[in-house]
Amino acid sequence: MKQQTTSPLIDTGPSRRAALGLFGAGLALLAAVPARAEDEKVLTEAQVLRDPDIPVIGNPTGDITVVEWFDYNCPYCRKLAPELRQVVQDDGKVRLVLKDWPILGPVSKVAARMALAAKYQGKFEAAHEAMISVNSRITEPRIAELLSGAGLDMDRLKKDLDANAKAIDAILKRNNEQAEAFGFNGTPSFIVGKYRVPGALSMDQFEQVIADARKANMGRTIEKN
Repeated sequence: MKQQTTSPLIDTGPSRRAALGLFGAGLALLAAVPARAEDEKVLTEAQVLRDPDIPVIGNPTGDITVVEWFDYNCPYCRKLAPELRQVVQDDGKVRLVLKDWPILGPVSKVAARMALAAKYQGKFEAAHEAMISVNSRITEPRIAELLSGAGLDMDRLKKDLDANAKAIDAILKRNNEQAEAFGFNGTPSFIVGKYRVPGALSMDQFEQVIADARKANMGRTIEKN
């Protein structure tokens, strides 16, 4: 997987609109990425937006879903995290779906697997915040230090990781297949409502694309009625 080496910030105008993807008949039909037969199996609305195994923060019944593919060792993901959380909190009606996509090396995969294992003790969000809030690349010893400091039971974490290894690896496999099918080439990458956003946005830009996605949803509701 190609890693983004420069800031992936994109314009919120025509370039974003040109990447509009609409979920229809269970398939994400992307204007910018031709749909392939094999993609139909991994880009259903249920799998992308509402996979029951994927952690959700924000408003679980919100009217707009933001899906983020991220890596704990991605500097842009770390920089963006507090701003995105603030946007979600201020809006109050956004579901934030967090899809671990560990593409920046073996340590990233360790971090992703441990975060997903943390959900079995109800501590995914604590684990996520601990690892996404650091200012530099994390190492395996640092991961253990961060998670212990966040209040996780490390003995239970190891047991849950071992007991649920297949399920966790299956989640990571699904996340990767979806990211590749969407044509993402680095982290962070997003789906905001029906918009495909392959890169980071500022707080103002996130607010605008969320507003656009909400208007698009309202327009489709009016058309159906």
